[in-house]
Amino acid sequence: MNSIRVRIGVLGLALVAGLAAPTQASAAETALPPTVEEQRLDRAVPQEILRRSGFDAVTAEFARELAAARSYAEARRVVVREGSALWRRAVGRAQGRGPVGGDLSRDDDRPLYWARLGMTRDVRTWEPRFGLTDDRRSALLGELERTSRGQTAVRYPRGDGIKRVLVTGFDPFTLDRDIRISNPSGATALALDGTVIETAEGPARVETVVFPVRWQDFADGTVERTLRPYLRQVDLFATVSQGRVGRFDVERTNGAWRGGFPDNDNIGRTETVPVRDPASQPQWTSTTLPYATIVGAETGRFPVYDNTSVTEIPAGGTEAVVRADGPTPGSTARAGGGGNYLSNEIAYRATLLRDRLGLHEVLPGGHVHTPVLQFGAGNTDPAGGAVTDAEFVRNRVDIIAQVTGIVRVAVEETSAV
Repeated sequence: MNSIRVRIGVLGLALVAGLAAPTQASAAETALPPTVEEQRLDRAVPQEILRRSGFDAVTAEFARELAAARSYAEARRVVVREGSALWRRAVGRAQGRGPVGGDLSRDDDRPLYWARLGMTRDVRTWEPRFGLTDDRRSALLGELERTSRGQTAVRYPRGDGIKRVLVTGFDPFTLDRDIRISNPSGATALALDGTVIETAEGPARVETVVFPVRWQDFADGTVERTLRPYLRQVDLFATVSQGRVGRFDVERTNGAWRGGFPDNDNIGRTETVPVRDPASQPQWTSTTLPYATIVGAETGRFPVYDNTSVTEIPAGGTEAVVRADGPTPGSTARAGGGGNYLSNEIAYRATLLRDRLGLHEVLPGGHVHTPVLQFGAGNTDPAGGAVTDAEFVRNRVDIIAQVTGIVRVAVEETSAV
């Protein structure tokens, strides 16, 4: 009987201990698997890019600091501090400050992209002993995304005498086609952030942010949330993305349609662009950048076009048609001048926000497509090609310089009016 009592007592203690210590099991249940985008990180090219830029040390340090966090508040401080530091380090590297960290050219945007993915993957898969609810994990990921994209670091000087410009860029994309890809719009954002462009109308301070190539982030309002605090402060904005081979385009018209091309998580969306207050949503928005002046100016070696083409379903029609000279009254959007992917969508969202804030007549803003960033002629094999070459760097540097020239021309033209 005594032995039975002992066994029952031991069992009771085990049950009590199990009920009293659910935290670690709970944490394991809330950990998330890496996204499709994050899973590419383990391939050879991303690891080479991180190593040859010194950004592999950034991700390793973040992993150590996150693992050492003993509370949610401490984890949040780590995420905000290190996300902000990653953006500053990438900007500093692009602008010639601090060590190069390797033999990749300073203008390269890819170290930022792959380092951020390493950090988001660490947060997504982390199983802290104190437990982490889905909402809190999502909040940490949001903080990391915003801080490492420069979205919380926009600062303009006070006072008159300086123009304020906001420029946006994008992450690399179509990485399953060629994982070596860089995005010149993201590289431009790093090169221009916090800089002053001297124009004929005085100095212009440029602040920049970078956006993900993911449909869901846009549906969740990342563009509006990021830009709304600043559009009333700035004198000009330009959303920038990679577009066509060998040319720049100033996109005249943006359409309210998602064409379904897969994003960086290999997810497609075919639908009307989802926005708040869809009842008042227009099918089309337009640029207020001085496109004629930009096209006519000497800004660099690539030709610049005023692109007026759209794809629409005419009023009363059922089939989509291409219109070379813009949309017709009452038509339904199927592609803006910039297509129906996220470059068109950021242009649509930014210009719609401008209009809903009552700034259409006073705030120049719109979308610029850069040329496709190409590797050298002997380096076109994604499977066996080098991650960089001299022509690749030259093309990216020239695109950055030409975007700078376009911004200068736009500031001068709109300031002189």
